[in-house]
Amino acid sequence: MAMDAERRQAELIEQFSAQAAALSSAPQLAALVLEATSHPALFAFSELLSLPALSKLAGTQYASSLDVLRLFAYGTLKDYKSNSGTLPALLPDQIRKLKQLSVLTLAESTKVLPYDQLMQELDVSNVRQLEDFLINECMYSGIVRGKLDQLRMCFEVQFATGRDLTPGQLNNMIDTLSDWLGTSDHLLHQIQEKIKWADTMSEANKKHQKEFEDKVEEAKKSIKADIDLRGHDDFLSEPGGIMDFEEDRIRPKRRRQPMA
Repeated sequence: MAMDAERRQAELIEQFSAQAAALSSAPQLAALVLEATSHPALFAFSELLSLPALSKLAGTQYASSLDVLRLFAYGTLKDYKSNSGTLPALLPDQIRKLKQLSVLTLAESTKVLPYDQLMQELDVSNVRQLEDFLINECMYSGIVRGKLDQLRMCFEVQFATGRDLTPGQLNNMIDTLSDWLGTSDHLLHQIQEKIKWADTMSEANKKHQKEFEDKVEEAKKSIKADIDLRGHDDFLSEPGGIMDFEEDRIRPKRRRQPMA
């Protein structure tokens, strides 16, 4: 599901980028921005904002379309209300899209969103309207997954589509990834050192085992050579040897005479 949504986003961005490249007049480009920000399945706008073709809007009477596109890339409904005097009026589809994006922004910082906060951010007057919006416009569209907790009066977010990164967020992410890469390299070096130490100890143990086995084998050979050199019979007939033991065992014992 997530992969399909990402693929759809990429297709829409490519589609609008191609259309923008083919347009030359500011009115046409402004109309394209309106279409993109109203599209029900598009939630990423920073790539469109960076298109060279849209820079033609700067300095024209349609320059506010760039501000609208920037609002949809990084802003929220609350930001729009704060700057409504400098921005053109939004269509109902754009308002709905901006509310959806506002939910995604809130979900970036916490996974438990109180109803009171959501109603204030989304300009919703009651819980019924809020839950209808979360179900119909957010969960059904696939941009978020979660649970509506009416007892605790909150929305528990399980998944939320990521929004466009601001330049500042991108730099922070690069720094975080760089720190992670440095830590990973250090950990990898430690693991390699541990592996090298283990290999060294294994080789040392094998060497000691081989030396021990060689000494045992050498002792066996020495004993066998000594037996062969002195002769088997001589070895058996030595004082305290096996033959003396046999003679002592078969020699009859003298009976003690009874005392008168």
